[in-house]
Amino acid sequence: IPELYARLSSVLSSMGVVYEVVFVDDGSDDCSQELLAKLHDETSNVVVVELARNFGHQSAISAGLRIAKGNVVAVMDGDLQDPPEALPHLLTEVRNGYDVAYAIRRKRKEGIIKRFCYSMFYRVLRLLADIDIPQDVGDFCVMSRRVVDVLNALPERGLFIRGIRSWVGFSQIGIEVEREARSAG
Repeated sequence: IPELYARLSSVLSSMGVVYEVVFVDDGSDDCSQELLAKLHDETSNVVVVELARNFGHQSAISAGLRIAKGNVVAVMDGDLQDPPEALPHLLTEVRNGYDVAYAIRRKRKEGIIKRFCYSMFYRVLRLLADIDIPQDVGDFCVMSRRVVDVLNALPERGLFIRGIRSWVGFSQIGIEVEREARSAG
């Protein structure tokens, strides 16, 4: 958590943007709550959402989207697989007129079995889904406020964010990003 925040604040400060960082603690059973509480107390631009239990990754993202106030909202995992240093590239595309700029995983650092399973998941999903969900894409993205507002207005719960953000129909672009090895979590 401290490394993630340090890297995020370094990147965002160098861009000269006003920002808030929303951390969603999805019922962790480690020291995350204490670290987040300390960071919140020390930093005025940190918002912490503590879920009562682990509701799952997509529910945690949905909770963060409901809290985020920015004109542009980034979604990324807290395990540092999504490099904060890629945010300027994604943000540039949103500033250029796209409503969503999402990261395409150029390299995965997982083992061969896990990479094969991910590859098969995306191919099967593409065959079964009625919408075009790009392959090798995760939740790491930057979205305009109007996309976030539409996602938040949907009556569904437990959204599959990368699918539903394609389904809502706003202009999107993928940017290749080298995914880092999982730091923790």
